[in-house]
Amino acid sequence: MNTLTRQALAGLRMILVLTVILGIIYPLAVWAVAHLPGLSGRAEGSVITANGAPVGSSLIGVDPVPANPAADPYFHARPSASAKDVLGPGDPSTSGGTNLAGDSDKLLKAVVQRREQIAAREGVAPASVPADAVTASASGMDPQISSAYAELQVARVARVTGLPVDQVRGLVDEHTQGRFAGVLGEPGVNVTELNLAVAAARAR
Repeated sequence: MNTLTRQALAGLRMILVLTVILGIIYPLAVWAVAHLPGLSGRAEGSVITANGAPVGSSLIGVDPVPANPAADPYFHARPSASAKDVLGPGDPSTSGGTNLAGDSDKLLKAVVQRREQIAAREGVAPASVPADAVTASASGMDPQISSAYAELQVARVARVTGLPVDQVRGLVDEHTQGRFAGVLGEPGVNVTELNLAVAAARAR
């Protein structure tokens, strides 16, 4: 067997070994670890199901669009930078922030417009609208809003859905997630899960 043949066979063996290790064993090991208890939901996209059908992801906030804006039964997420209108709806297939600086006139104009529109929608003074309601998140698809923004929307949702205010507020509390590790960040309310809970309570 000449040198060229030995080198070719050695290269072929290396290709086969690496194909098995990196193309089969390693992907299966990653898949197995990702599906350990506590990790499987995130590995599969944290899909939320209702009546056995997938209806969304707990990691993606999609701002709902009411059929009748005058009778809006939904809790709303933060605005999306991908939206054509200042309040949305955004495009969930496009992720990204506005990339506008704090001294941007365009950003200031959008914030003022959002504050006025949200205040009118909720029937409150513009000064009552919290900061996260008028600023887009870094991803543009943040599923969480602050407890203050959720509380601002409770009265309207209760009025339109016909649910008691205390029941709607209780649903907000049930879907409020605390600080990470108990100390980092602020409590947040998952809008996607909350709206599904409101719809379920309304259907009873």
